[in-house]
Amino acid sequence: MTLVVIGPVTKDLILIGREKSHSVGGATYFQSFVFEKFYEDYLALVNCDDESLVEDFPDLSKVKVIKKDNTHFFINDYPFEDNLNIRNQLSNFAHIPVLPSDLEGILPEKIDGFVINPLNRYDFPGETMEYLKSFNVPIFLSIQGFLRIPCKPVNENYTIKLDYFGELDSILSEVCAIFMDEAEAKVIGFDYDVDEIVITNGSFGSRVLADGEIKIDSVKCDDVVDTTGCGDTYMAAYVSHRLKNCSIEESGNFASLIASEKLKHSGHY
Repeated sequence: MTLVVIGPVTKDLILIGREKSHSVGGATYFQSFVFEKFYEDYLALVNCDDESLVEDFPDLSKVKVIKKDNTHFFINDYPFEDNLNIRNQLSNFAHIPVLPSDLEGILPEKIDGFVINPLNRYDFPGETMEYLKSFNVPIFLSIQGFLRIPCKPVNENYTIKLDYFGELDSILSEVCAIFMDEAEAKVIGFDYDVDEIVITNGSFGSRVLADGEIKIDSVKCDDVVDTTGCGDTYMAAYVSHRLKNCSIEESGNFASLIASEKLKHSGHY
């Protein structure tokens, strides 16, 4: 059985104070390093036009490229070196949707579940979500991309604004768990028929809404190097434990630990 992780790989520009660096990014990229260690039977499917980006993945045999005519580009700007909880983001908002026809013939025969990582509203159209639901396996979905819309243009890219997406009700039906941060939670609320709503809040910890609310403390990190991809790392660690029948609290505590370890490194976990 294979866990299928789907979403764009990105070209990222990281700005921390006056320091500048370029890196590969995207939720699927960051998560692949977690799954490589804690859930080895996985397959990463990434949509982009620059196939060289997958060379940085931990195991190239577990990556397949869905060839498109563009690649997501992000600028992650952390203006205060002493507070990496504050981030400004820009994106080119690439229109490179994953379609059912892209997935036919490349999915494994037996699937444990899907981890879905949209980076904007174009990535997973309604028809694609319905196709994935037809496999009747758990779906773990990151909300962030569905809420992002382009705002003020800056150097041919756009600042990112969060706004409610009217199609969320149909998208989230039959989804096992959804993941978001507190800012995204304020935009969409919590009135959705999903088993688990996982909400992260950086150094302030996280919480899971299931049968009641379970609060998860953050694991202290005294040497924070890079917060980019931390939420994606948390999600992968959480999913890896839940699929092994660990409790919500056990999975949240494990995810918090792995996310803390990610903070100590530039790039992936």
